[in-house]
Order: sequence, then C-alpha cells, then structure tokens
Amino acid sequence: MRFADYNAFFLLFLLAFPILPLYLWAFWRKKKMLEILAENRLLVSINNSVSISKQVLKAILLMVAFAAVIIALTRPAWNPKPRDVKRHGRDVVILLDVSKSMLAEDIKPSRLERAKLAVRDLMEKINGDRIGIVTFAGNTSVKCPLTQDYAFARLALNQISTESTTRGGTNVGDAIREAANKVFDEQVKEYKDIILITDCNDSEGSFPVQAAQDAGAKGIRIIAVGLGNPDEGARIPIVGADGTKSFLKYDGREVWASLDENTLRQIAAATPGGAYIPVQTGTFDLGQIYSNLIYSAGKRELEATTILEYDEKFQIFIALGLILIVCEVFVSERKKDEN
Repeated sequence: MRFADYNAFFLLFLLAFPILPLYLWAFWRKKKMLEILAENRLLVSINNSVSISKQVLKAILLMVAFAAVIIALTRPAWNPKPRDVKRHGRDVVILLDVSKSMLAEDIKPSRLERAKLAVRDLMEKINGDRIGIVTFAGNTSVKCPLTQDYAFARLALNQISTESTTRGGTNVGDAIREAANKVFDEQVKEYKDIILITDCNDSEGSFPVQAAQDAGAKGIRIIAVGLGNPDEGARIPIVGADGTKSFLKYDGREVWASLDENTLRQIAAATPGGAYIPVQTGTFDLGQIYSNLIYSAGKRELEATTILEYDEKFQIFIALGLILIVCEVFVSERKKDEN
C-alpha cells in the first residue's frame, strides 16, 4: 500500500486529543448534572432506561468514521502496475558568470543575485527538459550535470557565489567550450541550448565568438542574456572583514564594469537560432524566455523510465465513514423494552 499524503496521518492525533478526552468528560459531566438535578430514587429509574454500552458504541462509531475520513485524506493506493514512460525534452545548460563584476549593483540586489532569481523563475516553469548549471569566472566549474532532478538543481543554484570558481577574471570563451564539450551528449547534434547569463567582461582574450561558432557547429544554440549598464558601467562593491563597504580598485582607481553587448550579439548570432536578450539594468523573466524560446522548440526522446501506477482507493474509506455516521444516527441510547 502507498499513501500520497502522509501528513494527513497527523490528524489522527485529534482522536487521542481532544476528541477521546472530550467524550470521557461529556459522560462524566452528564452523570454529575443528573446527580444534581434528580434524587437518587429518580436517578436510578432514569439510568435504567439508558444503555451505557450503546452510548459507548455511538461514540466508537463516530471516532472510527473520523479515522476513516482521515485515512481517505492520505489517498491510500494499492495494486501497483509498472508502466514505461517515454520522456521528451531538450538539454538546457545555464552558463552563469560568477566573476567579481557580477557583484555590481546597477541591477538590484546585484547582477549575480538577480541572475540567480531569474534561474529560479525558469525552474518553476521547466518541464521535461534536462537542466545543467555551469559557473565561470577565470575558470569553469560544473555545478550540476544535466539532470531532471530539479530539486538537486535548485540546491546547486543556492550554493553559487563569486567563490564558486577558483580563479578570478572572466573567461567566456573557455566557459562555452567547457559546456559544449563536457556537459552535452556529443552523440546528439540537436535539441541543445546554452543560456549564457553574463555582463561579458571577457578579460582573458578567450575568443568567445569563435567558441560560440564551434558550439553552433555541434548543434548548440546560445541564448545570451546581457546584464549591466552598457555605457557607464557600475562599480564593484567589496565588503571588508569588519563589514565596511568599499569598491574594487586597480592601480589606485575604481574599476567600473560595463556590459559588452556587441560581443554578446555576435555570440548569439554565431549559433543556429541563437538570440540575445538585452536586459541591461531592467527586469526580465527568464521563465517566460524559456517558455517562448525553449519549451516551444523541438524535443528529442530522452531515456525511458518505468514507473509504478497505483489504484487510489480513498473512495472506500469515505464510504465507510459515511456508513458509520449513518449507523450512529440510528443507534438509540435507550435500552430495549423487556416487556
């Protein structure tokens, strides 16, 4: 037997407290009230017409009916039958920039935190597709391989910060190469997407456009999401050990990180069906972008899986509860006449 909602079992504690104690108190209270209102001689004649056992039976019927309804709420099921399920979807890799420039606050609360919120929105809408998460700065790190375990993907996302890679800088080209060569299935040349979220401050000279062209040749589409002010840029905040806030400096001057839209447009254009989303310092809904560009696109058959389907039998327990309630109504508290 399987139960779909085990939390409903906690309602059974209501039988132990307060329903059972309430019944006991009611019996005791009734007895005390009769002792106050009637003389002993009259009380004996009244009690002779009332069946204590029937009163107990009526209480038991109601409590068992209550228990049956609670069991119905747990949605019990049995008679499992195996069924093969063929799943269809695409492979989607989130390629997330975690370099220091993503700490810039021209998007609140920061470019990186806003990007993580957007990825969470995407995970609310993703359905059937496999998702992977790769972070990059000066080097690249696979945080979540392609999976349909969205709970694991969310956990991996929550742990991402600017400390998620071991080397500073921004190496967009190598990040695209790493995702294309080590995350995707090389045997399939379709149904692959990279969602690149970055300000594209490539400080490594990694030839990102060429990397995108190589990825496109493998059937990978890149959807580039550009975050940050493309003109003035923004300073990069640093919080010291004592909690004081300052800004990153280089050769005594504050560093201003701007969005490189030109490179991102070229990266997207280098792949078949690629797109550039110029968020800049505005708002965006990555879940809607996923729905428009990925979910509606062609899908391939993923590995089949076998699931067990159970027959839900909550109706039996609801019927039992109703029958017991009806029976309680027709059970009289009076003794049968012995004449």
